[in-house]
Amino acid sequence: MSAAALAARLRETLAGIAEDFAPASLASSFGAEDMVLTDLIAREFPAIGIFTIDTGRLPAETLALRREVESRYGIAVAAYSPQPEAVRDYVASHGENGFYDGLAKRKACCAIRKVEPLGRALSGLQGWITGLRRDQAPTRAEVREHEFDPAHGLFKFNPLADWTHEDVWAYLRGHGVPVNALHARGYPSIGCEPCTRAVRPGEDPRAGRWWWESRDSTECGLHPVAPVAFARRAHAPAQDAR
Repeated sequence: MSAAALAARLRETLAGIAEDFAPASLASSFGAEDMVLTDLIAREFPAIGIFTIDTGRLPAETLALRREVESRYGIAVAAYSPQPEAVRDYVASHGENGFYDGLAKRKACCAIRKVEPLGRALSGLQGWITGLRRDQAPTRAEVREHEFDPAHGLFKFNPLADWTHEDVWAYLRGHGVPVNALHARGYPSIGCEPCTRAVRPGEDPRAGRWWWESRDSTECGLHPVAPVAFARRAHAPAQDAR
């Protein structure tokens, strides 16, 4: 599909979300995919909100891009942070970087810094939008373009699910969209600073996330890997669930 056709289809999807699933919001980590969605939403679909999870451990480059987005598009990105007492308890029990000591401790950190704030961010919404793509990692190979999120009781949209890496970057370059400076340094996927490294040639895009763990654990809990399809509403977005 051509770049123009992909963009047109994305516009149709976002228009359907804005009309049929309000209030809806984009969950942005300011990665490349999120910047595609941010560009269109900020310019053409102001009824759709944008929020981010500020874990307290984000790279300076990510924080700088958030400021640039707000200035460039004239929008305010809502930020949700972890509960301070939960962070203090974790650090007291496991140390500031206890997540290096095993999967359970890492997931506990993600639950405090990411999953719990996400729950607050999604409260009161009918739909949330992500930049998930199927070819990002084996754990995302079955991502649907839209599904029901039973964990939060609302609809979840992944409108870039079938976009390729090349599709994403063609849009970004073609529209002059700002991106995280870490992408140019070999970081295709960017999370918390101590949990992210540059990838090596031949590695999958998420190999730099929690690199000390096995490859089948490279998710933080924000996106369960078993999607649930839902029936289209009368004016729901044009893509069929897959």
